[in-house]
Amino acid sequence: MLDEKDKKILRLLKDNSRAPYSEISRVVGISDVAVIKRIRKLEQLGVIKKYTVVVDFRKLGYNSVSVTGIDIEPEHIFNVISFLNGKDYVKYLALTSGDHSLIAVIWATDSEELARIHNEIAKLPGVKKVCPAIVLDIIKE
Repeated sequence: MLDEKDKKILRLLKDNSRAPYSEISRVVGISDVAVIKRIRKLEQLGVIKKYTVVVDFRKLGYNSVSVTGIDIEPEHIFNVISFLNGKDYVKYLALTSGDHSLIAVIWATDSEELARIHNEIAKLPGVKKVCPAIVLDIIKE
């Protein structure tokens, strides 16, 4: 069970996963040794799964990004997942119970490349429909 100090540590790490233990300990009000022990416990419990970097996709040359719903015939879903999982342009892939079988976040250098990617996906066996929503701006990460 997580207490308020654990939750505060998680919020601080979410804002800056490179925050020094000394800074976290000062904000949370516990020693840095206690912070280290709590972080290790959170890692062992699987609450903290990994540390990562958030990048600005546009500064990397990806000027077209979509959140794409993909409708798939059930017997083809795992083949489509396997195909998309191997593609560098797919940055996030989730199996869902909502309006679409899969949700994929796709990065492309321009709208033409994005259209080619969506067409490639649409031609996969079992894909019934590709429903892209183009990202215009990110409000919250």
